[in-house]
Formats: sequence, C-alpha cells, structure tokens
Amino acid sequence: MLTADEQRKAAEQFVSNWQGKGYEKGQSQPFWLALLSQVYGIEQPDQFIRFEDQVHLDHTSYIDGYIPKTRVMIEQKGIHRSLSEKIKQADGSFLTPFEQAQRYAGEILNTKGASALPRWIVTCNFEEFHVHDMEHPREDPAIILLKDLPKEFYRLQFLVDEGSRNLQKERKIQEVSVEAGRLVGGLYDALKAQYKDPESDETMHYLNVLCVRLVFCLYAEDSGLFSRHNQFYDYMKSYRPENMRDALIKLFEVLDQPLDERDPYLNDNLAAFPYVNGGLFSRDEKILIPPFNDEIIEMLLERASLGFDWSEISPTIFGAVFESTLNPETRSKGGMYYTSVENIHKVIDPLFLNDLRGELDAIKTYKDDRTLDRKLRDFTEKLSKLTFLDPACGSGNFLTETYLSLRRMENEALQLLFRFTQQLEFASPIRVSLSQFYGIEINDFAVTVARTALWIAEHQMIKETEAIINQRIEFLPLKSYSNIREGNALHLDWAEVVKPEALNYIMGNPPFLGYSDQSRAQKGDMLQIYVDETGKPYKNAGKIDYVAGWYMKAARFMHGTTIKAALVSTNSITQGEQVAAVWPPLMERFNLQIIFAWRTFIWDSEATDKAHVHCVIVGFTCQKFNGNKVIYSGMESRQVDAINPYLKEGETIFVMPCKSPLSPVQEMVLGSIPRDGGHLSNYSDEEKRAIVSNYPDSEVYFKTCPRSLEKRV
Repeated sequence: MLTADEQRKAAEQFVSNWQGKGYEKGQSQPFWLALLSQVYGIEQPDQFIRFEDQVHLDHTSYIDGYIPKTRVMIEQKGIHRSLSEKIKQADGSFLTPFEQAQRYAGEILNTKGASALPRWIVTCNFEEFHVHDMEHPREDPAIILLKDLPKEFYRLQFLVDEGSRNLQKERKIQEVSVEAGRLVGGLYDALKAQYKDPESDETMHYLNVLCVRLVFCLYAEDSGLFSRHNQFYDYMKSYRPENMRDALIKLFEVLDQPLDERDPYLNDNLAAFPYVNGGLFSRDEKILIPPFNDEIIEMLLERASLGFDWSEISPTIFGAVFESTLNPETRSKGGMYYTSVENIHKVIDPLFLNDLRGELDAIKTYKDDRTLDRKLRDFTEKLSKLTFLDPACGSGNFLTETYLSLRRMENEALQLLFRFTQQLEFASPIRVSLSQFYGIEINDFAVTVARTALWIAEHQMIKETEAIINQRIEFLPLKSYSNIREGNALHLDWAEVVKPEALNYIMGNPPFLGYSDQSRAQKGDMLQIYVDETGKPYKNAGKIDYVAGWYMKAARFMHGTTIKAALVSTNSITQGEQVAAVWPPLMERFNLQIIFAWRTFIWDSEATDKAHVHCVIVGFTCQKFNGNKVIYSGMESRQVDAINPYLKEGETIFVMPCKSPLSPVQEMVLGSIPRDGGHLSNYSDEEKRAIVSNYPDSEVYFKTCPRSLEKRV
C-alpha cells in the first residue's frame, strides 16, 4: 500500500503524463489503468476494473468502466467535453453523462437487482472528475480537477477502498495535522540547538512552553483570531534577525496584557494584537527564548507561517501529534503517536454519542414548529449539563473529540432553531462549554497541550456557529479553566477534580503496561490501589496489568452513582489468569456490570513507526442496567443479555487457578516451560548423535526449533 507521500508524488507524475491528453476512444482505458496502478497502488488494474460491459436498452450500449469491488460506474468523455452538457443518444434522447450512467444503472436494477447498483458514479473528461454519491443522488457532484490531484488524491480513494468516505475531507485534515506536527518537530530541534544547556530539564520546559505559544500564534493568524491574516508573520518579519528574539518576548508580554493596561505609546504593530489571556502567555510563567538563526527564521516564518495553513488542523489529532513530537521519550523512538479519530469513536459512540444522535434524529421528526422548538432547546440544554472525565487524558484527544462531537450536534440543533427567528434572543446561543470537560494527566507538557487543543477546538466550532446564526461571537480573551489537572491519576482523589455526583461519563486510554513492563513505583501503585475493604492488597494485585488500576479507581468513584465509563485496555485483562485476578473485586464490591465491549482488535495508534497493540474496549456501570448490552467484533455488533469479563455472552463464571488436578491423574509439578538452562535445546549435531547412539529411543524427542524459538531459549 502506498504512503500518502508516495501517492502525492505519483499523482504529480500522473498529472504530468496526462495533461492535455484525452482522446475518448483510444485513451480512456489506459488513463484509468494508469490512475489505479500508479496513484492508488492496484497491482493488476486490468483485473480490478472492467471496461465495455454491455447494457441492453432498446439497443445495446456499453458502460465505459465499472469497478465491482467498490461499485463504481465510470462514464468517460473526451477532453474539453462539458460534463453538464446534454449529449444526443442513439435513441435520439439528450442526456448528460451522469443521466446516461443513471439509465445504465436503472437497467442493472431491472436485470440484476439492487445489490448490483453502483455506489458511486464518476463522470470524467480527462480534466475533471465529477463524483456522484448515489446515496445522495440529488446533491451536486464533488468535483476534483486533474491538476489538483496531487493535493486532493485522497478524495478519489473510494475508487479502491470499500466503505471510504474520502469525498469529505477527513483524510486531508489528518494529513494537515500530521504535517503540522512535523513542522513543530523541526522547529523544536532548531530552537533546542540554540540553548546553552539543551538537555537540562529547565531548557526542556522553556522549549515546550515556547513551542505551544508559537503554535497558537500560527493558528491565530490563519484562523482569524488575530485581527488580520499573516499578522504574526508581518510583525516578526519587520525585525532584523538579531532582534527577533526581543520582538517575540515583547509580543508574548502584550498578548497577556488587557487593552486598558497597555502602554499608550506602544508600537502600532504590537498594539494591533488582541488580549489572549487564559494563562497561555502568562507573565508569571518563566520562559527563556534562545537567539534566532537563519534556519529558525526560515522554518518559523517561511515554512510554518507563510507556507502552511494552520486553520485546517484537527485539534484532536494535532494535539497528540504535537505532544508526542515534543516528548523526549516518544521522539527517541522515532515515532509520532496519536489515536485515530475512528478509534476514539469506538469508545464514545456506544458510551453516549449514539444515544444522543438517536435523540436528536427523533426530535427532528416533529412536524409542529412549537414542539420542535421546545424539544431542540431542551436538547441543547441537556448537552450543556453533561460532564466528562478522562483520567489519563494525555494531550486531550478524547476530550477534544467529545467536545467537537457535542458542539456539532448543538450546531445542528441551532440550524433548525434559527429557522424560527433571524435573531436568537441571547448574545451567544452556544451552551456546550469547555467547563464540562475534565482530565488528569501526569505529564505537565501534555496538560498544556490538552488545554491548547481544547481552545483551538472551541474556536473552530464557534466559527461554524457564526456561519449558522449570522452573528459574530467573541472568542478572546480565552477563559481560564483548571479542569485539566496535572498529577498521577492513581494517587489523586478524583473527587478533587470533579465531584462524582456532578459527573456523567468516564472515558480514556490508560497506560498499556503488563506486569513485566512496570517500574517498581508502578507495581507499588497497584499494591496501593488494588486493595480490599481493610486496605490489604488482593492476592494477585502485583501481577496484573497497570490499566486495571484505573478500573479499580473508576469503580470506587462510580459506586452509588449513575456514571457510565469506557476504557481502552490491553486484552490480557479479559484473557487467562488475569480475569480472575482483576474482575471479582470490581463486580462483587462495586456491582460493576459490563454494558458494551469491543472484543480484541488492533489499536492502531497512527504512530509513524506503526506500533500495534491488541486491545479491547470495556464499557461499564456500577448501577443496575436494564438496557441492551452490545458486543462489537470487527464490523459486526450483537445485542446480548449479559457480557462476562471474558467479553463473551453469558453469565459470569471465573476460571480460578487450581493446585490439585480435577481428575484422578498424576499431579503436575511444573508445566511445559523452557527452564532447563539450554541443556535440552542448545545441543550440537555431534551431541545429538552421541545421545541417540547410546539411547536409540530418544531420537523421536529431538525437535528442530524455529529461529524465533531458538533465540528465545
């Protein structure tokens, strides 16, 4: 499979090869075969796409191209031929290329049934691709120009990927966000090299604070937060290189000063910047900025500022990429890590989002305007009352994506409400706020990134709301929130972060650490957390996965409340001997019930080194639950009456360790384990021959080990 960079380069070459070409009869098939093989990596494109399938109308016609796997029908025209112009057909009728393809589809429906209908219809004239989504056939087509293919190749990914929805721009946003992370990483390295003591903890703190502030400025000048586009660039560019350090120091001071407290004789360039607040540019935060060199100036101003549009970044993805890019531990592995939005939704959709979506869809069916108005207002009020905690929040991606999801639903409701009045009666109709989102994170830098990612998410959603209500909503100065608490979640009292009676949902992705990977301090954490009513550690508390500590903390916190939770976990806590060690205390003491579960799947962290973890997601509550319980496995979901800790349907029965045999057989002293010091595995051919020579019956016991086993034993 081609990488995004490889696809982009291949698209550039494809455009170069086909620019200005386009003979319908002789070049259509080579055009599509080259597109599929060169840009989308199909190894045998002639077996992937069919040409000239017959369609029997009142005459025989031919479908220019059809891709069975992804159900794409192609109607190809020659270069410069308009794709909206009606063309005379063999029967004398006049049809556009799309209408022509629709007629073919109608005949397919009559002869082969609905399952054979195209999912997509693409009309093309070698210069433009017009893509019609047949789930929404009345909508205007998405148009991709051949010349734009190098930057928009992802929008045709549906040609080869089943289920792809890349006509929307999720993939572009993802790529933009990752590229932003790379820019920050390069800038980080260049700045770090300028410090006198680049490896000290103090320098690392300065660097992290500096990079967060720079990113906010870059986003602000592109997204309209600053008074004009490229304001940061123009300000910095007005200074000589040797003065840029001082210019940045002055700018940070001004961004933290209310307008009425500023020097009345302040330079006009500085005075034009808004008051940001929120603690982001706090003068109480000690920061040392190193001198700038040509490399830093080129990277910051030409590449990061002038050469990149920060307004399109996803705060969900970028926050995590940003944090991992600047985190020495992850940087040392050469990886860039973030949880995909798709995987986040595997947690939040069944936990609460599906129910909220169903509720909003039901409200939209009301025909009476007054009832619809009341129901919509009640719904937005409900959204504003929900509270969320991620007790291992990292850079805040679960919180950020949840905030974005709630605000999108709120905007959908506002769009309907705005039909009733052209001027809503409050200054801002937005009810959902960042004050509803709480987090705990042990890394101080990740805490700062999480807060910044949430601010960026808030601003992006305000822009969408403004477009709906046709009103300007003030975003600056930022509001200060202390909801993201720095600390060890297994040590902190969660009630100090948010009161249990005020919380609705707990979610997140706690650390994946098996017993052998835990530090001494982490093993100590487990012995302090996994304790019974008397404070005594449970028997196997020191031998279970670290993530189990979050289950115990959550269950204690949730007991006696209506809170629901869902945690991503290593699948080992739902397999083998760990099940009987982890789950009985949770179920017996706190009445924990599993309400939904994703069975083992690969949690693709979207790291650049593509490290995969086999994990599960467990949704649970500590109150009586009478609703439908759901087990997800791959693309399938199944409603069940009960889910046990093995994530199987059925009652909870624990397989407990047993020291004596259940049947009248000889007692086993030690199981099959390579603990012979290598004497039974690291033998030479001569040693084998000598043993067999003396003991011929022993030959059947000599086995050839696979190389992987040889290395282990």
